[in-house]
Amino acid sequence: MGDILHIMEGFLPPEWCAFWYILSGIVVIYGVMQLNKMIKEQPEVKPLLAIAGAFMFILSSLKMPSVTGSCSHPCGNGLGAVLFGVPITAVLGTIVLIFQALLMAHGGITTLGANVFSMGIMGPLAGAIVWKILKGKMKSTWAIMLAAIAADWITYVTTSIELTLAFPGNNPMTTVTTFLGIYAITQVPLAIAEGLLTALLWDKIKELRPDILLKLGVIDESEVPNYTSSLNTNTGGAE
Repeated sequence: MGDILHIMEGFLPPEWCAFWYILSGIVVIYGVMQLNKMIKEQPEVKPLLAIAGAFMFILSSLKMPSVTGSCSHPCGNGLGAVLFGVPITAVLGTIVLIFQALLMAHGGITTLGANVFSMGIMGPLAGAIVWKILKGKMKSTWAIMLAAIAADWITYVTTSIELTLAFPGNNPMTTVTTFLGIYAITQVPLAIAEGLLTALLWDKIKELRPDILLKLGVIDESEVPNYTSSLNTNTGGAE
């Protein structure tokens, strides 16, 4: 199995590999269309896309020892979900997972569909939902921290369900509870640490490029009051 968030090569039965490929493929194809549209309409977001992808790649490559000789790791998928939505994050996640499978023996090609579904779709979906619920109700730094934590946890829950569907045992409920319980020891604190790191990166992006965040509609001007005054100064206060 390798670790709870990257199902290793050859671990899933062929029918489940095909199922997750089809399900994830639909979202990824739509994400590619959305990504191309966004780059054409807002080319200035390219550096932010690179940051979101690199953040996911680096964090999800950090294997940390877990119980039973396996590993856990953060995901880094909450940031992309908040900035660009689930379909585009699924594309970023697919690129990350392909590189990790080919260059780091982390995950696999046959299990790519399942890994994309958990880390590129369901995790980001949870993060996006938490963000939408909390946006405007608290400072964006706190909202994205909680969104990142949710994205990590749901990635881990989804992978546990994927493994249970493939290997239900005598009692599927007992099996999924076992998977969840084994990895919760390390994954719960890892997710909290990931949330804090995501919040720090968010604040830096907000400090350096609030214009892009405003254009993407993920923050409003009340989050960056100095940006409004700076803009007025640069334009001579023109209306």
